[in-house]
Amino acid sequence: MKITEALRIVQGTAADAPPFRVTLACGFTPLHLHTFVQAHLQLALPARAIRITEGLYGDLCGTLERVTEGDGLIVVIEWPDIDPRLDYRNSGAWSRDTIASILEHASLALERMKQAISRISSAVPIALSLPSLPLAPVFSAPGWQSQNTELLLRSALLQFAAELALDGKARVINAERLAEESPWETRFELKSELKAGLPYSIKHADALACLLAKTLVPPAPKKGVISDLDDTMWRGIVGEVGPEEVHWDLQGNAQIHGLYQKLLGSLSDHGTLVGVASKNDPAVVAKAFERPDMVLRQEQVFPIEASWNAKSGAVKRILEIWNIAADSVIFVDDSPMELAEVAAQHPGIECILFPKEDPAAALQMLRRLRDLCGKDKVSSDDALRLQSIRQGATFRELAGGGSAPEDFLEQAQATVTFDFAAAEEPRTLELVNKTNQFNLNGRRFTPADWHKSTSSDRSLVAAVSYEDKFGPLGTIAVVKAEFRGKGALVDTWVMSCRAFSRRIEHQTLKMLFDTTGVDEIEFAFEPTAKNGPTQEFFASLLGEIPTAAFSLTRSQFEDHCPALYHEVRELKKAEAHG
Repeated sequence: MKITEALRIVQGTAADAPPFRVTLACGFTPLHLHTFVQAHLQLALPARAIRITEGLYGDLCGTLERVTEGDGLIVVIEWPDIDPRLDYRNSGAWSRDTIASILEHASLALERMKQAISRISSAVPIALSLPSLPLAPVFSAPGWQSQNTELLLRSALLQFAAELALDGKARVINAERLAEESPWETRFELKSELKAGLPYSIKHADALACLLAKTLVPPAPKKGVISDLDDTMWRGIVGEVGPEEVHWDLQGNAQIHGLYQKLLGSLSDHGTLVGVASKNDPAVVAKAFERPDMVLRQEQVFPIEASWNAKSGAVKRILEIWNIAADSVIFVDDSPMELAEVAAQHPGIECILFPKEDPAAALQMLRRLRDLCGKDKVSSDDALRLQSIRQGATFRELAGGGSAPEDFLEQAQATVTFDFAAAEEPRTLELVNKTNQFNLNGRRFTPADWHKSTSSDRSLVAAVSYEDKFGPLGTIAVVKAEFRGKGALVDTWVMSCRAFSRRIEHQTLKMLFDTTGVDEIEFAFEPTAKNGPTQEFFASLLGEIPTAAFSLTRSQFEDHCPALYHEVRELKKAEAHG
């Protein structure tokens, strides 16, 4: 991004947009960095007005100690922040005695930073960048050799960052990715550093700002990968050579395919759905997946759609089973024609060519898949996702069979658990921000917004989990209400599509009436392009599809509520989260 483009983005912000307040903590003059950070954050949050506050020059620690609230914090550390004698602008000597004390001083400075960051509310996301500029030539060893003091200094920085990341206090910029985007030789500007305390080149300021913005406000990860098989999952055409003659290893000159399977297996284990769309004989495909040397295990893939029909049809069936939109999914195939056919039928789907004869391009593809699907944290609910999708498919198949739905629900042995202490759990906000179909109004929250809206004594927040004889679905719904006089207002209610058709929404409404003790609840409903299931649910209670906010009385609900067969559990703080 050029500086003129960044300025246009910043200046184009709507004046009445709600602010997104970020503190930029650094010890140097962040002139261009400030502009680029603001522009990249504005692109990530087009409905917000990015407002950035800077700290004092040369006082990074003091800036961190003064941060009390906000929507985000960006911490950019450079060498002078851990010892001013590492600054080109400092007039002190680089003597032997000076060098000997640098490590001790750096340790104290890093501990002070860590303590300051630890005191900041967990509702404020933090993006952290370790020193990205070359060290000044202060050490006695030649430049091609790392002196012991330098190694210890870098070790202390890594330990500092690792402890903050482990505690969940900060997300740390990947130095290797930054090096790819901004080569070492183009980063530092000594002239502007000496004149204005501005050490970064424009190119480096932009590259660092881009990664900081992505780290502070990560893009939503893709939910699933749908893959072709022949010459993608493995080398060879399984229908022609047979299941035993396709390869994915070094011996078969097909290690690229094995690496692809490794990555898909890893993504599956971390909650990304993996499915197959292939023009093939289903029986032959099944035999290939039964091979004991298959890297991607069969239980990590669901569903496998193999037929001789168009792949766009197979993709359509997979999306229906997963019950997610095409724009949340990646399709991988070695054929440009197949990619074009799927893209034409499923607008928004991310189509990626598998480069079977180009190892360099294959490496870039693997990294791109990780970037698109990657998550900062993996919850227990992520690990349950594939299992719950299988469970949902079984549920729908059996519910549509010989047994009447009422009998089926009565015999499902279902348990609904309401966790009233989960407002600050990461999964709670994640579900609110990514759910579309059963969503009261489509509103999204930053961590700081969510913390403010749930911290009142008059707020009630419940995370809802579900389990029946087919297995657990994990946390599948969140509802937030606010007491208002003799009534209550529900301003947030989402439920995963995995939980549809189980009357969990009815049980949640019953819980709200019972817990609040009110006779009427107002709902901050807003129709969206995707929340049709929400509209249909409320229409079943109101007699018509709502078009705006409305109220529902206890008697209206009870008159239209079907039989509920769930066992209900309620978790308070001590039981749920220690």
